[in-house]
Amino acid sequence: MLYIIGGKVITMEGSVWEKGYVCIRDGKIAELGPMEGKAPVSGRSEVSSGEKGGPEVIDASGCIVMPGLIEAHCHMGITEEKKGMEGDDCNETVDPLTPYLRAVDAVNPMDAAFDDAVRAGITSAMIGPGSSNVAGGSFVFVKTHGRCIDRLIVKNPAAMKVAFGENPKVNYSGQGKSPSTRMAIAAMLREELFKAVQYKEKRENGMKPQERDFRYECWLPVLSGEIPLKAHVHRADDILTAIRIAREFHLDMTLDHCSEGHLIAEEVARSGFPAIVGPDLASRNKIEVQNMAFKTVGILNQKGVKTAITTDHPVSLIQSLPVCAGLAVKAGMDREEALRSITIYPAQICRVEDRVGSLKVGKDADIVIFDGDPLEIATKAMCTLIQGEVAYCDEGFRGCKGSTFCNA
Repeated sequence: MLYIIGGKVITMEGSVWEKGYVCIRDGKIAELGPMEGKAPVSGRSEVSSGEKGGPEVIDASGCIVMPGLIEAHCHMGITEEKKGMEGDDCNETVDPLTPYLRAVDAVNPMDAAFDDAVRAGITSAMIGPGSSNVAGGSFVFVKTHGRCIDRLIVKNPAAMKVAFGENPKVNYSGQGKSPSTRMAIAAMLREELFKAVQYKEKRENGMKPQERDFRYECWLPVLSGEIPLKAHVHRADDILTAIRIAREFHLDMTLDHCSEGHLIAEEVARSGFPAIVGPDLASRNKIEVQNMAFKTVGILNQKGVKTAITTDHPVSLIQSLPVCAGLAVKAGMDREEALRSITIYPAQICRVEDRVGSLKVGKDADIVIFDGDPLEIATKAMCTLIQGEVAYCDEGFRGCKGSTFCNA
């Protein structure tokens, strides 16, 4: 058993305790609340339990204790740092329709970015293919600490990547084949979905096992609503095309990047689809991101759109996620909504809120202890726990030194 005591506990469930505690048992949150009057421990000298030596204690006095941060869209471990072409598995740029590809087969958790994420307090991430293809393959939602990808999986498949606009156009027009226009991108996706629907109907009507098609099996979780389309969209017209197609086929969808979403905020809100906004810290190096700005996520959020903030690592570095949220606040976003946009909202958007995104009894003990406001650039993650185990401890943090839980 492990207790985190004395810090300001922000649950992202509505409760905030200036001096609170969190009790962890078997990798899950077992109990939490204010320390006053009912705290089970108040310091090492007062520890007692039926266990030999009593429970372990992390003293977070003077710090902020909150759920681990979540990156809702990135290519960490699939576009590896320091590896060049050998470590770049983000896009299969030979066929515009590759929905059967699975990111889980390419993610390398020993990419340096995973360590950077943990050191920044980012405990889970949605990782998947890039946007060169109209249909690029499935994303996987994982924890950020460990060496075996299969042991890090929270949800797989977690979403199906589709892309609109400049990237598919540039990639395939350069090869002298379709799509070279936005019309072709939309038409190819419609045809793919149409065939997937036909395949689903045949499956439901008693298709023989030997007739099953690997290419279309991957669409079944999308068509059933189990996972959403994950649509790469920057320009307003591409956002609206994605919404149009999702409605035609009655699909759930996330609007990823949504760089011109603020220009059509009411339409995005009317669609009911959430937006994963960013990477606003990157340069406007493409035509379709000329209107990219930190104000976008706040404007969408104010209109009632459920929002998450993304670094799109490695487009901007994953450890900049809390900084991006702080810059969104500077551009007008409500501070609490910015915090939710890197914790509970991405958990809900990625459909893993039963396990992560907030501090609540029964959820995974993915917790970060900050030495100050997480949205301030000078703030450091002093201790990061994933499923109740210390994955990182800053050398200047003495709150968990000597604990058998501290392997950092």
